[in-house]
Amino acid sequence: MGAFAAADRERRDLVSRQVMEEARLIRFVAGPDGSVVPDLARRLPGRGLWVAAERAAVAEAAAKNLFARAAKAPLKPAPDLADQVEALLIRRVLEQLGLARREGVLISGFDSCAQALRGGRVAWMIEASDGARDGRDKLLRLARHQTPPPEVCGAFDARDLGLALGLENAIHAVLLKGGRAGRWGVELHRLAGFRPIVPADWALAPTAREDREPTAEADGRGPVS
Repeated sequence: MGAFAAADRERRDLVSRQVMEEARLIRFVAGPDGSVVPDLARRLPGRGLWVAAERAAVAEAAAKNLFARAAKAPLKPAPDLADQVEALLIRRVLEQLGLARREGVLISGFDSCAQALRGGRVAWMIEASDGARDGRDKLLRLARHQTPPPEVCGAFDARDLGLALGLENAIHAVLLKGGRAGRWGVELHRLAGFRPIVPADWALAPTAREDREPTAEADGRGPVS
């Protein structure tokens, strides 16, 4: 996957004790009731307790209560803290897609996505995990002709994408190059530590026969959006 924000500050991961850029970590703070509260926006008051943006790291920090040791306070992390973080990351990622559409930097629909890919304007190609392979593969072949090729996300189904974008059914979407794409990428890379962002059975590598731009007749233009 792509790099995180280059100018990010660095913090120490409670689990590995390694110093990392903030974009690769999840910030937690102590709640008034002694709970451990995820602070994905890094805005809550209090001393930050930082853990790598990985399910295993958050689960270990909660199981060993490394938060209490670091805060020198009797904190009680929830047993499902990693699940909480994943749910919050999903919400942030999908909310940003909605903002991107309102800003005019997210395009949906097969034909519009294909046009943006041909123009070399795409930072992220976003495909519904339950969309038909035929249409996805045609857009992926187009994407391979862009330099550099866009990154690919297949972490959400058509219903989740539709709700985020305010559409009845969202199968294909692209996020155009720019600041919003960079910010969204940071959040998505953090989510990748908790769930795959590309399904394991998706074939992203080209084959000799397939690595060519689809013709107009092969675009498969139909009732996909």
